[in-house]
Amino acid sequence: MRDLTVSVVVPTLDEAGQIGALLGVTDADEVIVVDGGSRDGTAGIAARHPRAPRVLEAVGGRAAQCNAGAAAAGGDLLVFLHADSRLPPDGAARLRVAGADPAVVGGNFALRFGDDHGFAAVLGRVYALQRRLGLYYGDSCVWCRATAFAALGGYAERPIMDDYDFVRRLERHGRTTCIPGPAITSDRRWRAMGIARTVFAWTAIRWLYLAGVSPGRLARLYRVVR
Repeated sequence: MRDLTVSVVVPTLDEAGQIGALLGVTDADEVIVVDGGSRDGTAGIAARHPRAPRVLEAVGGRAAQCNAGAAAAGGDLLVFLHADSRLPPDGAARLRVAGADPAVVGGNFALRFGDDHGFAAVLGRVYALQRRLGLYYGDSCVWCRATAFAALGGYAERPIMDDYDFVRRLERHGRTTCIPGPAITSDRRWRAMGIARTVFAWTAIRWLYLAGVSPGRLARLYRVVR
């Protein structure tokens, strides 16, 4: 059986300070950067990187960028990587092992926040507990088979909760797995907004979403931090 190929899709918007480091650590077969109209030169930095990623442009938000990247990808397995998250250096190799089980349709990576000290360590444990309940978000490097992505119709293009919606549908589609990793994500939101405010915002947005509040209204509660 041939090795499964891995495509990493990176949606970006004004991530000039992150994109170079991200591209330097992936072992994927293919990397696609989909820029949403950055004004800080993100797309140019990506295009000049020695990793030679494919650089596309797509407007309409992160979900639209992920869909555009997936449409252009040639890999058997798709990974959606936020610009402030990092796959482990052997992330693609780990994905191939997980994908070798035909019953597994996708999943995510175990996640570590920043330096993994203090509240970041507590948050990592909370995320691990939530993962056992089938709850995870885009910062934990969501991945799936290309066939599963097509069957699910990709990401719903909405201003917020696109990753949460996709994960819920992926969990219903088939068996998922959490790859040990860990992947590492930035704690910049916590540092910028503070712990209490960030926890309150995330909790409120999720429960309001489940209560039926439109993503358009919820997006007003979400502060973009870069």
